[in-house]
Amino acid sequence: MDTSMSAQSFSRKEKTEPLTAIDSGNDSRDVIANQAIEPGLNRTITRKFDFHIIPWLFGIWLLAFIDRSNIGNARIDGLAKDLELDGTKFNIALTVFYIPYILIDVPSNWVVKYFGANYYLPGLLIAWGLVGMCTGFVKDYGGLLACRFFLGLCEGGLLGGLVLYLSMFYQRHELLFRIGMFYCAAPLSGAFGGLLATGLAQIRHNGYNRWPWIFIVEGAVTVAYGLVAIWFLPATPSNAMFLTEAEREAAVHRMGLDAHGASKESKVECERFSWHWVRMAILNVNTIVLSLNYFAIITPIYSFSLFLPTIISNLGYDSVKAQLFTVPPNMAGFLAVILCTFLSDRIKGRGPIMLGCCSIAIIGYIMLLIKTTPLVHYGGTFLVAVGVFPSAPAVLGWLANNLAPHYVRATGTGLQIAVCNCAAFIATFTYLEKDKPDYTTGHLINLGMLVLSLALSTLHILYVKWENQKRENGGRDYRLNKCDEGMLGYKHPSFRYTI
Repeated sequence: MDTSMSAQSFSRKEKTEPLTAIDSGNDSRDVIANQAIEPGLNRTITRKFDFHIIPWLFGIWLLAFIDRSNIGNARIDGLAKDLELDGTKFNIALTVFYIPYILIDVPSNWVVKYFGANYYLPGLLIAWGLVGMCTGFVKDYGGLLACRFFLGLCEGGLLGGLVLYLSMFYQRHELLFRIGMFYCAAPLSGAFGGLLATGLAQIRHNGYNRWPWIFIVEGAVTVAYGLVAIWFLPATPSNAMFLTEAEREAAVHRMGLDAHGASKESKVECERFSWHWVRMAILNVNTIVLSLNYFAIITPIYSFSLFLPTIISNLGYDSVKAQLFTVPPNMAGFLAVILCTFLSDRIKGRGPIMLGCCSIAIIGYIMLLIKTTPLVHYGGTFLVAVGVFPSAPAVLGWLANNLAPHYVRATGTGLQIAVCNCAAFIATFTYLEKDKPDYTTGHLINLGMLVLSLALSTLHILYVKWENQKRENGGRDYRLNKCDEGMLGYKHPSFRYTI
């Protein structure tokens, strides 16, 4: 696709004269303001973004989840014994991670565009990789707590930053599949991390035996990956050098069309921070309900990721087999994320996916709760993985779709992740030593959270349908006369919420 396409790149849905230039001045820009992108060009742009952006984000999120949850692998490979993590010490070490992680979420999203996501996100990666390496050298409980704190500080802005970054490049109903394409690394990290930990835990060298090498090697890989990623990620569509000039113009233009009046700026780099946008993000039904919904979903996700090796170990398997048996359920979750997010974008709906996935996970926890054979319990872990992992990108994408413009989305997404991560204070104490081998209390907590998510998703679907109908019938047109149209954001009468 070369620059000679610029005249044919934009076309009305109805027959119209082809444009001879799209950058010849303000008159030309006004002419094309409401013109759609030619479908072939649109697909080319999306395909190039998929090729040049998604693989890097997949790797970043894979390493983030490995470095965050490898402490679960290290625990059964000697960490708990060497550092004397009796009682609730291990659970406290998990909890410390989330204190800075929660506090940094919103302000981190505010500065992503300022520093440039292409530098900021890999920079976070390098920082927590170094902290991860340091964890392998700790000699006592205090050192472990310090490393977990700084790991949380470095990882805190990542997920919100990734979602915000993708929303700069993809239209709203292309977004969830792309979130899914990097988020599927979370269950894959459980599969890959278990295999990797099994091998690394065999190393004994220079007084460091077994578990330290899990942190040292995985942290070093993270640092190396971050140093390479800096050179390949674009900051925004308008400076993506892998696009032609015509494609860059079209990439910017299609984001303006997709805003449906919610933003007066087509280029995200032209938008400016305002406390008006922050207030709009916070005082929004979508932000409140979907933050609580994510809180409910993340509780079983975190506890599943951190404690799956422990749960399987208590089914009667030794540490090596327990590590290896974490792979199949996580692989099932990986495939479920890809399938469900693809389906969600095809139907342009998030709520129905949430309802289906939560129902599957509920069945999985019921299987874990009933008194039966270890094989049935192990089968339950598959259903939990298939249900909870796709729910996370679904609820993230749901809110990102329903907030606009950039700083509203940045604040709302950051707040959603901050609220949901408060669930870590529950998740890290769901599976206690005193409750093994059945861990009934932990399973019941997660089951209750999934029922809550099911209820919130149902209510929110009903609300969104009601609000969209009001806008369709002209019930929100009065807003156009009350204030500057460019300051309405998601309140613009032309803007439709995603179900």
